[in-house]
Amino acid sequence: MSQSEELERQLSELLTEGEIRENEAKKRERLSPKYEVRVQTQMDPIVEETRKYRSMARELDDRYDEYMSKADKSKANDQR
Repeated sequence: MSQSEELERQLSELLTEGEIRENEAKKRERLSPKYEVRVQTQMDPIVEETRKYRSMARELDDRYDEYMSKADKSKANDQR
């Protein structure tokens, strides 16, 4: 078993059983993740949901205004 597989096994055990000791934590920080998942979408689900909700009702605190303005600007840049 390679060193990275052994560290991964130990990490798995510690996550299910107990706490990581400080010197072992430093070793594990060097381990890179096996998989990285990236998903690219054509439309932002947050923007779409916010538009639907805004068509039904008015927001009380306008918490998504800044996000929506950024999304609208990026959409305009993509269409050019």
